[in-house]
Amino acid sequence: MAVRNEPTNKALYARVKAAAKRKFDVYPSAYANAWLVREYKKRGGTYRKVTSGGTQKTTKTRKTKK
Repeated sequence: MAVRNEPTNKALYARVKAAAKRKFDVYPSAYANAWLVREYKKRGGTYRKVTSGGTQKTTKTRKTKK
């Protein structure tokens, strides 16, 4: 299962993301995304953990006789 963080306030996140795109020449970048997270949290935004369902591929291994 993959776990990812999702913003709880979508409208605020969209406004901060638009500001990041205006502020930085290169978006997405590590600096722009770090600024986005800090600014979003500074303005009162929070994240929640979301687990994506789905099937995980498992492989069974057999012991072989030597």
